[in-house]
Amino acid sequence: MFGHTNEPVTLIRDVSAVIIPAGESVTLREGTEGFITQALGGSFTIYVEGNLFRISGADADALGKEPVAPPAIPDNATDKDIEDVIWEQLKTCYDPEIPVDIVNLGLVYRCELKPLGNGDRSVEVDMTLTAPGCGMGDVLVQDAREKIAVIPTIAEVRVELVFDPPWNVGMMSDEARLQTGLM
Repeated sequence: MFGHTNEPVTLIRDVSAVIIPAGESVTLREGTEGFITQALGGSFTIYVEGNLFRISGADADALGKEPVAPPAIPDNATDKDIEDVIWEQLKTCYDPEIPVDIVNLGLVYRCELKPLGNGDRSVEVDMTLTAPGCGMGDVLVQDAREKIAVIPTIAEVRVELVFDPPWNVGMMSDEARLQTGLM
């Protein structure tokens, strides 16, 4: 399976995790054993005692992995350079249950960059979910927000969840439809 590993893991420290698909935050304790089932975009989905949990790439060290470094930007980066980095960062946000990023799933409706006049920038993103009742909505929004916020020169990030227009399979990229068997 794409992006799936089923690699055994034992946590080497306590770590904050999110229960999938409920979206509730919990602490997994040092010594907890499980399996990494998905490692995409710097975050990890792990299976522990019949439950799935999402662990942020910033906490990769708890799994014995290298934490994800923030993206590099060119010196004197233009707004276009920064916008390109934002889109690349959004492509590292994955639904924990589907091995396709939120950009190729067609979940990002708008990404607007605004210079703040002091070399810093503000970013506004509108995104949706594959299903309005998805418990992982807040987690995906937070993941997108965090991955944009680490980009140098980004001072403000606003990620809003919207449901108009409603998402449908036709919004997925051809690559994503092929990957999920929907083509």
